[in-house]
Amino acid sequence: MKNINFLAFAMPAFFLFLFLEYKLAQRKKRPEIFNYESSVSNISIGIAERLINLFIAASFYQLYYFIYDNYRIFEIPKNAFIWFALILATDFVWYWYHRLGHEVNFFWAAHIVHHHSEEFNFTAAARITTFQAIIRTGFWCVLPFIGFHPSMVITMLIVHGAYSFFTHTQLIGKIKWLEYVFVTPSVHGVHHASDEKYLDKNYGDMFTFWDRIFGTFQTEEEKPKYGLTHPLKSYSFLWQHFHYYFEIYELWKRSSGFKARWKAVFGSPADMDQDIRPILEKRFLQDKASPNQRLRFKNYLYIQLGICTLILTIFTYYFDYLESYDKIFVLSLVILTLINCGALLEQRKWIYYLEYARLAMISTYFLYEKDLIVFFFVPIAILIFIEQLFSLSKIYQNTILQLEPVE
Repeated sequence: MKNINFLAFAMPAFFLFLFLEYKLAQRKKRPEIFNYESSVSNISIGIAERLINLFIAASFYQLYYFIYDNYRIFEIPKNAFIWFALILATDFVWYWYHRLGHEVNFFWAAHIVHHHSEEFNFTAAARITTFQAIIRTGFWCVLPFIGFHPSMVITMLIVHGAYSFFTHTQLIGKIKWLEYVFVTPSVHGVHHASDEKYLDKNYGDMFTFWDRIFGTFQTEEEKPKYGLTHPLKSYSFLWQHFHYYFEIYELWKRSSGFKARWKAVFGSPADMDQDIRPILEKRFLQDKASPNQRLRFKNYLYIQLGICTLILTIFTYYFDYLESYDKIFVLSLVILTLINCGALLEQRKWIYYLEYARLAMISTYFLYEKDLIVFFFVPIAILIFIEQLFSLSKIYQNTILQLEPVE
């Protein structure tokens, strides 16, 4: 993939701005802006999206070029006026992608992850899933189809994404005169709110005039309450990604007839049966077990997220030079670690076996690298022996899974 190495610096830049936001929140005595569990969950989802997108981003770009080369309607030149037109067109397409993402169950299943967080800061901007990126790409294909050159489209999407990142913060208040044209953190904060008056408002990403034209604009009045109207009772990495697909399937099973089942998939999220999620959470044991307690050994989570970020940065930079098995190993290792982080937040005792799986995966990879894969059973045998000798599971649970009261 050409010209992708610069993306290696996206995660370090993200953490730099996050650190600045955190320190500024401390200086302004706004500790409520950050929540430990929610921030870890947000960052985990962001790391996964950046990682998986490395494997598919090239396909997105190739699709843009394919559509442009074979199906473009107009021959649009490159000049300053066209760049301005592309900014407007990009945000217009975003408005309708975003609005449908809230009005159609199938699209909402991909987008809902972005709205799980009950905090509103730069970490919330990271809550983008690969499913959402794929759906979004389908909408972006309109731009090369019209005749905008793919290189312009790709550049504009980067600018568009960077702008939206900075609208996820509470440290910038209302700027009323600017909100007549541009989306500000206050405007976008309304979109993330679960208050009745704020629901399904402010879909624009850069400009507010699309919302004003189509009747979905709402200025901030009372302080928003962020998150979903029916909050998710889990920090599980996997459950956060897939729970709404399960809800759609459950509604589909309950429905009879083609029309009802079509509505289950492509109907409005407002019509989703509200008893489905609690039933599924109970069935899959995803309830938060200790709402008034949290993990005491936070540094272990920080270390894992730090290692994942470092791996992602290096992996992105050298992506083109790696073999397929290297890529599969890194993908598997990071995803397993992120699943582990979510399980740690919920104090799931089975995560101890994930630790074993991760160690087995790492040892198998290095044995394969040294052409010693026939000895893959040796590190597994050693792990089993050490477990029997020292009862590591008890040590792990007594050390890593210690809890402390939430202040």
